Amino acid sequence: MSEMSSEGAAAGERIAIVPWMRVSAALFAVAWGGNEFTPLLVMYRQIDQMSAFSVNVLLGAYVLGIVPALLLGGPLSDRYGRRPLFVPAPIIAIAGSTLLAVGASSMPLLFAGRVLSGIALGLVMAVGTSWVKELSEPPFTTRAVDGRGASRAALALTSGFALGAGFAAALGQFGPIPTASPYLLHIALTLVALVLLWAAPESRPRRDTSGPLLADLRIPTAMHRRFLLVVVPMAPWVFGTAASAYAILPGLMMSQAPGLQIGVSGLLCVVALGCGVAVQRFAAKVDTPLSARGIGIALTVTVPAMILAAVAVSLNSLAWAFVAAAALGAAYGMLLVGGLREIQRIAGPRDLAGLTAVYYSLTYLGFFIPAILAALGAWIPYTTMFLAGAVLAAVSVGIVALSWRRHLPAA
Repeated sequence: MSEMSSEGAAAGERIAIVPWMRVSAALFAVAWGGNEFTPLLVMYRQIDQMSAFSVNVLLGAYVLGIVPALLLGGPLSDRYGRRPLFVPAPIIAIAGSTLLAVGASSMPLLFAGRVLSGIALGLVMAVGTSWVKELSEPPFTTRAVDGRGASRAALALTSGFALGAGFAAALGQFGPIPTASPYLLHIALTLVALVLLWAAPESRPRRDTSGPLLADLRIPTAMHRRFLLVVVPMAPWVFGTAASAYAILPGLMMSQAPGLQIGVSGLLCVVALGCGVAVQRFAAKVDTPLSARGIGIALTVTVPAMILAAVAVSLNSLAWAFVAAAALGAAYGMLLVGGLREIQRIAGPRDLAGLTAVYYSLTYLGFFIPAILAALGAWIPYTTMFLAGAVLAAVSVGIVALSWRRHLPAA
């Protein structure tokens, strides 16, 4: 995550952090905070005897912060610039982690902390993804490469999600003050990222306009047929696959790792998101502006991934759970990159952050899947629900295939 550029100076050589890297560092730190809670779900169930439904509600609570922050922050940053909307995000993330650190036994404090974490994550995902994309193009770099900004943003987010979960699980399982130390580490990390962010250049100056503010919240490209027929059917699967791997499977495998439930939960997160990181270079290679190949392949991978999850649950096998988590993580990584590249081709320069926000809002619908399945679990076996997920993923492949080369955005 640390690309540097050397610049000669009269007093010798100094090392300057590449502009897009400053923003990526904050993306990474806030994503870390967004996912540090996930492997600790098992801990909260143990220390406070919370029900599976309650902890999954807390998992999805930050979506209540993410979606408004996405839908408001993205379009507003197209009008007022990236910095005014992005810089507060790490500060909000620190506030969220502070509440989580002190609220281990308080459902309201945990809920509020998750919502604040969601607000911070929503801002960095909508605004930061666009900012990294713009800082990856001239005049901030020597040459532009199609899709590079999307890949950099996706890598920063997924790496933050993975390492946040891994370190939180390690501290929750083996560290001192397990209910607080994961969040204290995140606060320290985010303070460093905030310092780096401060010198990031603005890539989209404030736009002089006399039009009503409400007009800026409208995203015309959200009605583009390519977006409606290709991006919308795949978007909920992005975090639907991820949440299946690191929110549903760990809870179902608790009996297979007595005494090490938190560590195993974190390891499942790391395996899933690590595979999500590893596959992103491949996802960039198979993506093409000439068709929906990248998204189509990603959805196709989702089908066997869901079947593997069903096998793991049916056999109650931790080994199969890790195999399923790896497959689900690979699907997540390919879906995330494919979707970002598609929307960056569809969006115009005036609503890039706005369309990014709409896209991410749709992806986070998948985060409600754990709570929905937990509610249905009393009547429907998880094996059956995962197999139903495989069927729905196959249907999504068919829907995207119908518009494979249709409604391509103008070059």
